[in-house]
Amino acid sequence: MEVRRFGVGHRRPDGPAGTTGVASAVIHADARGLVVELAFARRATMPAHSSPNSAWLVVVEGGGWVQVGDERARIAAGEAVLWPADVDHAAGTELSEMRAFMVEFAGADDTAARGILEGRALELSAGEPAATNGSSGAATRTGAGNGSPAAASGASAGTAAEGEPL
Repeated sequence: MEVRRFGVGHRRPDGPAGTTGVASAVIHADARGLVVELAFARRATMPAHSSPNSAWLVVVEGGGWVQVGDERARIAAGEAVLWPADVDHAAGTELSEMRAFMVEFAGADDTAARGILEGRALELSAGEPAATNGSSGAATRTGAGNGSPAAASGASAGTAAEGEPL
């Protein structure tokens, strides 16, 4: 088991050139990507810069503002913003503090990850389990968003009695 410490006492001041009031702690870094805790003080700024990799900024405490290209918006705890590869992005705070995690993915193209995150519907033959890890079987990929739930036998589909949300 590996435990990584972050938070107060484990952060270092850093960021792109011109960054003020932002401290961070690297939680994970390897060829696949990077996970960093970012702590923005009041009136902190991380100036516009770009990266060859796409990243998510996930706000867990407080709030501030983010910018992607020419678009600027407020962001608060419980929200995340995508910083696309090779697009200028920035963040900062005004009168509050903000704590966030940045998850950066290696490589500009995250198409392969999109299929995992969005999910893929599987088409199954009646009574057969899905095939996994490339094994042959009855399951075939139908693509994102294809397929629909099967109607319940002997009852009308979509009733509260079946335990399905309406």
